[in-house]
Amino acid sequence: MGSAPESTGSQEPAASHPPQRIPHWLVRTELYLRVLLRMYIGLAICYAPWSQLFWDQNPIFVQFPTLAIYAANGGVRGVISGLGLLNMWIAVQDAIRHRNE
Repeated sequence: MGSAPESTGSQEPAASHPPQRIPHWLVRTELYLRVLLRMYIGLAICYAPWSQLFWDQNPIFVQFPTLAIYAANGGVRGVISGLGLLNMWIAVQDAIRHRNE
């Protein structure tokens, strides 16, 4: 009811906490590990549908024969391999984009 401005306790002065900076080596290490992990996962996803041990003798496909029929289709294998290639492409693009930072 007065002309005094309302003050809230949740507001803190901006000068009391300077923004924290992440060290350059930590950013580079995180980028390297992220690209390495994406490349590894991409290679595994590309290889898995064409591996006889992993794909054709998979216990899930043995237990569910209907699913095995679809999994044996070359188009399904190609789509899954394409997802692996996409994952590797994203890793390469990420490495190129952040190369000069």
